[in-house]
Amino acid sequence: MNTVNTQAQSCEVLIIGAGPAGLSAAKAAASGGAQVVVLDDNPQSGGQIWRGGPFADLPAVALDLQRAVAERANIRLLPSAKVVGMLDARTVLVETDTAAIRLHWRTLIVCSGARERLLPFPGWTLPGVTGAGGLQALIKGGLPVQGQRIVIAGSGPLLFAVAATARKAGAQVLLVAEQVSLARVGRFARKLPLWPSKLLQAVQLRDGAYRTSSTVLSVQGADQVASVTVRQGSRTVTLDCERVAVGYGLVPNTALAQALGCGVHTEEGVHAITVDAQQATTQNGIFAAGECTGIGGCERAMAQGSIAGFAAIGEPHLARAYEKDRRYWSAFAAHTNACFALDASLKDLPAPDTLVCRCEDVSHQTLQRYSSWLEAKIHSRCGMGACQGKVCGTAAQFLYGWQMPEARLPFTTARIGTLAVADNA
Repeated sequence: MNTVNTQAQSCEVLIIGAGPAGLSAAKAAASGGAQVVVLDDNPQSGGQIWRGGPFADLPAVALDLQRAVAERANIRLLPSAKVVGMLDARTVLVETDTAAIRLHWRTLIVCSGARERLLPFPGWTLPGVTGAGGLQALIKGGLPVQGQRIVIAGSGPLLFAVAATARKAGAQVLLVAEQVSLARVGRFARKLPLWPSKLLQAVQLRDGAYRTSSTVLSVQGADQVASVTVRQGSRTVTLDCERVAVGYGLVPNTALAQALGCGVHTEEGVHAITVDAQQATTQNGIFAAGECTGIGGCERAMAQGSIAGFAAIGEPHLARAYEKDRRYWSAFAAHTNACFALDASLKDLPAPDTLVCRCEDVSHQTLQRYSSWLEAKIHSRCGMGACQGKVCGTAAQFLYGWQMPEARLPFTTARIGTLAVADNA
């Protein structure tokens, strides 16, 4: 067995996730002098929404927050770090590029964010097909799309931002296909004056290629995307293209919190971490903030993170300054989620032979034989591949109504030497 650099560390406040919520929580918690550790599985802070890269154009609020955190001597960032498991009630096993760390904490703030919801349809596994948010992240990271014809589809305001990113990188966006109706988009737009910054953003990102009541039915190609077929209202069109990006919103990442015993509730058909007015979970000493508590955008995540950070150091009175922002942006989130709720007809997208679990080549037809995730996993290996059910599990929740089991040690793939640390703990 290869030897591994093993370390033992401790902190007063551990924050898992360095997105808007995690960074805001770190800034708040550190203001009282607490020793804070922030870990994230990405090499840079910012999370998915503020992902860095050669083509990233981060907003001033992101740069200011990252700078404020970096300047605090009592905040330590652990990039490229992932939580492998729990060693005891207050100690996590963390793996970095160079070490396995036993990290003991007094108070924990979970800011594990969200992941994109991908729904299977014929051709979705072809090279050139990605999630909508996935394409945006790839472009920010340097993916060349100059001159490529791209179709962006799915649901929610994110589609506008992805289209803007693609165009800025030189792509030709042929279509932005939104699954909800014009009436529901109109209902969303009519209330935007309540949130002027979002209204301005909508005006700036408006797109002539945007079409409502539109859904990608299939993608065609031999070993690469060649064309896409889209239902637009009562008609069907086929467009030649090089890339297709389809994303149906986000779902909270709750697996780690559930493994820690934190309660969850169902929101938009998926689990979200349950928190109280101080962002405290149902487990003593554990708080949560950001998208893992329900999809609400970076502004709400920042307000929640600040509240959680102050509460974690026993200064809840300082959090009151952020409660108004939390209510304000929670109202926007509720309005957005209601207007862009997924239509049940999307469950009819996969054909019998469409792969749902692309890691283990398990088809829609095969999974329809089973009544639960556990049964499907036992008989078909669904969810046992590289993504460990993160993609197909989310799809299965929507398609079949299955609930996912709680995470078990190890929470993610890890080096053998790291797992040996857990075994010897």
